[in-house]
Amino acid sequence: MTRLLMFMVCTIGVSWSASAPAATFQDAQAGIDQRLEKALRDLSSERARIAKEKIPLSKAVSRLEDEVIAMRRERARLLKVRDSRTIDLTSLRKQVSSLEEQEEFVDSRLKEFVRDFEGRLDISELPLYEGVTGTAKRAENGADLNAGERRGAQLEVVKAALARLDEQLGGQVFAGEALSPEGILTQGKFVALGPTVFYTSEDGSVAGVVENQLNAADPVVVALPGSLDAGIAAIAENGAGFLPLDATLGKALKTEKARKGVLQYVSDGGVVGYVIIGLGLTALLLTAFKSLEIMSFQVAAPTEVDTILSELAKGNHEAAAWQAQQVDGVAGEILVTGVEHSQERRGVLEELLFEKILKVRPWLERFLPFLAITAAAAPLLGLLGTVVGMIKTFQLITIFGTGDAKSLSSGISEALVTTALGLIVAIPTLILHGALSRMAKHKLGLLEQVSVAFVNGVSSIRQRPGHG
Repeated sequence: MTRLLMFMVCTIGVSWSASAPAATFQDAQAGIDQRLEKALRDLSSERARIAKEKIPLSKAVSRLEDEVIAMRRERARLLKVRDSRTIDLTSLRKQVSSLEEQEEFVDSRLKEFVRDFEGRLDISELPLYEGVTGTAKRAENGADLNAGERRGAQLEVVKAALARLDEQLGGQVFAGEALSPEGILTQGKFVALGPTVFYTSEDGSVAGVVENQLNAADPVVVALPGSLDAGIAAIAENGAGFLPLDATLGKALKTEKARKGVLQYVSDGGVVGYVIIGLGLTALLLTAFKSLEIMSFQVAAPTEVDTILSELAKGNHEAAAWQAQQVDGVAGEILVTGVEHSQERRGVLEELLFEKILKVRPWLERFLPFLAITAAAAPLLGLLGTVVGMIKTFQLITIFGTGDAKSLSSGISEALVTTALGLIVAIPTLILHGALSRMAKHKLGLLEQVSVAFVNGVSSIRQRPGHG
């Protein structure tokens, strides 16, 4: 409206300035009034039009504002829904991950249970449960089976294990095959009572405790005293009878069977073991021989030396020589030589007697070096046998793997037998060698004592008045 008034004033001013020279004031006023009335009419018309259009526009603006508010509310609601759905999806993913972990845990525990269940079974029970355990093992790698089918096969093993517990309460009797102590396969019945399983054949000729032996695919029966066979047969047939009680759960029988004699240990040592035993026996025989030889070695007594010196002091050389000849062994030879050369100088006499001692020393010490070599070589031979046995054991591991711990431990045990045999031979031989060496040195010392006593006695005689 302000713009309209300004437009009208400018129009009137222009008209006035253009018509001022040619029109009168009244004419100008009349024209201005007309234009003013016309402008007022236009202004009123424009105001009416504006008033007419203002209400719908206000309503439209109000409606649009309401729509904006509603849309903002809807947007806020949708944002909340989106956030809540994001939270729910994360929670669901966590739940799915947790369930997958539980699934893997349950699956691993069931696989472990299947393996442990088969390992806990007695060898006589394996044919009874090989169906369900075999199916469960095949289901683990079965590509054509879904998770439910695999789980069902594993649960069958669990059911079989629970049924086995129920059946074994109070004992269980079932048919099967077992090897007799002579290695003959027989048909009969097993009686399972706790961890112990008994067996009796159909004809009653074989009865005893069942055990799993190395390299035997079937159960092996260990015979018991004859009076116990009737009780096992009665329980197998009638379900009532008497059974032996083994408080060691079979360990006593295994310990008794594991005992070996000396010959068995030597046999386990192989060729090296026989060599070590041969050395040991040779050393033992030489020790006995050498002991008798050294103990039988004669040495002159001090009284005999004094008697000979007394005869020499009297100048009776023939009597002194006869007394020297009465002394046995090398000591007698030394005294005879001393009497024959009693007139020689002291140095010459000492050399002659020392020569006799040197002559007898190799005889006293013979075979002793062999004992020393045996004491040193026996442990080395034992170590050689152990190394050879370990090489064989590792070759078996390379071929058959490490699945059978008993066979590996047996191989290692046999490999160590040679080391034990070597030490058994070496230690006594070393002690005996030391004892015999000491005895030989003692005899040589006695000979030297006799020689020194004779030389000193002769020197003393020469220093007496009247002797040259």
